[in-house]
Amino acid sequence: MAGLTLYTNPMSRGRIARWMLEEVGADYAVEMLGYGGSMKADAYLAINPMAKVPAIVHDGRVVTECAAICAYLADAFPEAGLGPTADERADYHRWMFFAAGPLEQAITNRSLGVVPGEDQQRMVGYGDYDRVVAVLEAAVSAHPYIAGDRFTAADVYVGSHVMWGMQFGTLPKQDAFMAYLARLADRPAHVRASELDDAAMAEMQAA
Repeated sequence: MAGLTLYTNPMSRGRIARWMLEEVGADYAVEMLGYGGSMKADAYLAINPMAKVPAIVHDGRVVTECAAICAYLADAFPEAGLGPTADERADYHRWMFFAAGPLEQAITNRSLGVVPGEDQQRMVGYGDYDRVVAVLEAAVSAHPYIAGDRFTAADVYVGSHVMWGMQFGTLPKQDAFMAYLARLADRPAHVRASELDDAAMAEMQAA
């Protein structure tokens, strides 16, 4: 059995985990799961009872949640240099978990047509969508990368959210977002991961 396995679907957040795995250069196996089928089977529920992807199993240990997978892989493969330095650590953790919390909540609620009233904004954890977008814009404008002057695992996670926001129209196509993505999209690991997932998606659709 492989020491590292990715459980994923190419039409899911599993693309984030795949990109991160390609960035660290790890050898890994892939288990493609279908929605409503193998993703809900007992064998996978024993790995992730939430019945969603992605998940990784590394030397028998399970990690779920994309931000956690990115942070874990950066720590597990330090030779890739994607974890934070002492100077980067605060921004690295701040913005990775900003994306996992306020950003994703704000985008999801907006997509569902849920708009918190003024008296509800303190309850939802992000205030309102416009504030989240403004904070994210300032964050990606402060440095070339989200934690400073070099690419880290936090850029895999934050960058994926911004990429999907541009693709699906859930974030405005502001100059700051487009400039940030221009620094990420051509990374060889991102290109490889996208090609692998695109090929897997075509294969699943043809089956």
